[in-house]
Formats: sequence, C-alpha cells, structure tokens
Amino acid sequence: MVFEGLIISNAGPEKKNFNRHSNDKKVYIETYGCQMNLSDTEIILSVLSEFGYNETTDVNESDVIFLNTCSVRENAEKKIYNRLKQLKSVKRGHPGRVVGVLGCMAERLKKDLIEKEKVVDLIVGPDEYRKLPHLIENLYETGEKGIAVKLSREETYDDIVPVRKEGVTAWISVMRGCDKFCTFCVVPFTRGRERSRKVQSIVNEAKSLFDEGIKEVTLLGQNVNSFNDEGSDFADLLKSVAVAVPGMRIRYATSHPYDCSHKLLDTMAEYDNICKYIHLPVQSGSERVLKLMNRLYSVKHYLEVLDYAKKIMPGVGLSTDIITGFPTETEDDHRMTLELMEKAGYDSAYTFAYSPRENTKSFRMEDDVPKDVKTRRLGEIIDLQRKVSSKINRSLVGSTKEILIEGRSKKSEDFLMGRTDCNKSVIIPAKNNKPGDFVKVRINKSNSATLFAEQEEI
Repeated sequence: MVFEGLIISNAGPEKKNFNRHSNDKKVYIETYGCQMNLSDTEIILSVLSEFGYNETTDVNESDVIFLNTCSVRENAEKKIYNRLKQLKSVKRGHPGRVVGVLGCMAERLKKDLIEKEKVVDLIVGPDEYRKLPHLIENLYETGEKGIAVKLSREETYDDIVPVRKEGVTAWISVMRGCDKFCTFCVVPFTRGRERSRKVQSIVNEAKSLFDEGIKEVTLLGQNVNSFNDEGSDFADLLKSVAVAVPGMRIRYATSHPYDCSHKLLDTMAEYDNICKYIHLPVQSGSERVLKLMNRLYSVKHYLEVLDYAKKIMPGVGLSTDIITGFPTETEDDHRMTLELMEKAGYDSAYTFAYSPRENTKSFRMEDDVPKDVKTRRLGEIIDLQRKVSSKINRSLVGSTKEILIEGRSKKSEDFLMGRTDCNKSVIIPAKNNKPGDFVKVRINKSNSATLFAEQEEI
C-alpha cells in the first residue's frame, strides 16, 4: 500500500499549469488520503480541463465541488461525512452547484452516499474518472444523479498527462490496484486488481518532467514490487528511468516486503540518482499476527531484507507502517512489534490503531482489543519511534549531506526546507538558494523529525 498517513489538501494558493483562458467553469477539489489520491486528483483536473474547467481554491466560487476520498481508516471516512454536512450550507446558497464524492470511499459505499447524504450528486470510483465530464453534463441536463464505480482490469490513465502544481517534485503513477488481499485492507475492493503501465510511457513522462524543471519524481503504486510490463519488473523500470534521466532524483512508494527482491535493492545501490530510501510496511512484529493479516512474509524474512539493504546501502533511510490492536493481538504480540522496531531502526513510522473495514476478512473477526488498550499500545509505539528517530538524527550532527531545496520553511520565510536522498527534512537559512537547487549542507542540530543545517562553504 501507499503511505496511509492522512493528507487533506485543496489546491492551495499556487496557480496550476493547466488553467486556460477559454475555460469558464470552476472546480474545487479536496484530496484526502495517500499519495495515490493526490496523483489521481492531478488526473481528474486534466480530464476536466479538456471540458472547460479551471481549478479554484475558493469553494464559494465553484461550480463543482469534489471530495477525493480515502477508506483505509474509519477516521478518514468520518472526516468526509463531517465535511459533507458542512457543504450543505455551501450548496444551499447555490442550488446548481454539483457535489461529488470520488475515490475509494465512493467505490466502497456507492449508493449509500447518495441515498443518505442528500447533498451528494455524483459518486465516482477510481477507475471511472474519464466519465466525470459526461456525468456532470447529464446531471445539468436531466437532474439525474450519477454513479460510476465499476472497477477495471485495464485502466491505467496511461494516455492522460496529469496536471501538476508548480514545484520541483512530482509523482508518476506506474501501476494501480493490489492483488495481495491483506485481511485488514480495502484497497483490492476499492482500487481493483493490479495492472501496470508501459515502461516506455513512464520513461517518457519522466523525461518530459525533467525538461519542465522537475528535479525529483516518486514512482507510485499500491505495491510497486508487483509491477510487470510484459516481463519487465519494477527493478527494470527503476533502472530504465534512472538511465533516462540521470540528473533527476528518483524515489518510489510503496514496497511490499514479500517481493522486495535483492535485484531491486541492487538496482537502488547501483545508481546514484535513485534515492537510498525504502518505505517497507511491516504492520506487526508478531509472526502469529502477520499470518492473520495474510502478509505472506515472516519476521525473519523481513529483517533479512532490511539487513541486505543496510549492507549494500549504508545509511539507507527506512520507514514503515504499523497497525496496533489487530484482532486477538496480545501483550506479547505488542512487545514483539516494539522489539522489531528497535532491531529495524526506522527513521520514521506511520502508526495506526486497527479499525474494522467492511468486505475485508478481518471484518469477520471479533474486534476484541479494547479501545483504551489500542490507544495505550499506539502511544508506546509512537514514543519508541520518537526515541529511535531522535537517536538516528543525533548521529547525523556534524555530517555533510546534499539536499534538494523544495520550498520555504513553514515556520519562517527566512529559512528553506530541503530533503536528503534518505528522505530527511532539513532546514537551512535561505541566503541565495531557491527551490530546485541541490545544496551541500553541514548538519548542526536535530530533533526527532527534522535536521537543521548550514550551507557548506565552497
């Protein structure tokens, strides 16, 4: 799966590179969930641009409002229901305004959303975005609300050039769907089965982005390790992109531990422009719980993958996903997760308390870990990860790193934020640098989340 940390985003103040003077209709989109949803929003904007829509960051001036949703966690869906209640007043003042729910929540709940949430006009799943303009047009002409949620075994949006906001980094979606069927996960039901884009199409997109000034791309998929284009696997794709754009940094997300191969890790180690960073979700440190989750790998196998990565890429950045409170999880299981975290030495972790999701196998299991126990265990996991992160970051003080400047620091206009290839956030004084610059810096301070540095004098 792609990182599961909740993202809530609308366009922000920056102009997009697709707005056309001839377009006279306004669309407002809020995006919730993972990077794949953010990538899908770029596709949606591209589709709508061809039918006369420009993006607006003001919901009150919109003709169409879309919520691009996430179903991975119960809390993510609660946010959408609360937002729909707020939008009732926005629509009341403009009865012709269209409100649509897109993405995973649309796929999962379908008719329930239209029947129970009267404010909703359109429900469109992740494989049906090409139909959006026609569904909107039909709604205007007939008043008929629209539902399009059929999952596809072919749709990759390979021919659509996503709309990307100004910046120096970008995503490239390389595949869609997942075939792993982890017992807790709704992705196979909301995003369908695995299908991959063509290697050459992805290479061409990376070249085009580099020509436009993009300095770093992230290759996205629910499980990129399952990429397969007529025998070319993900390691082959990664190599092809690295060779095609040697001046561009390349990342990827997300990897499944079961098929994270030595070939893939060797490819990462071989090419300097492939970032030495792996997001490898473990979910639990208990063999018993991993089997209940249908994760397909053992703790031993998982740690062997990490050991090999550390051996051939010293200092490799590591992050993970962890679920606590899975059905039947005991204190011993929880302790095993804490022990694995210490052995792995993650730079960061995305951590969650288990919540049952309909249609998954675990939904039929008894959710028998009390909420207060989940909360306590989650707190212990977060506390441990903070300590591990702090220790790793302290060890970097005094070292020299190259960072890519991404933009201004959120806390001060006088500072810039950049990232190492190991995905460490670094804050430096602005001086004469700008987004897109690669800068050598010396780390002089740290906390559990951020490094602070000064530019190295040439």
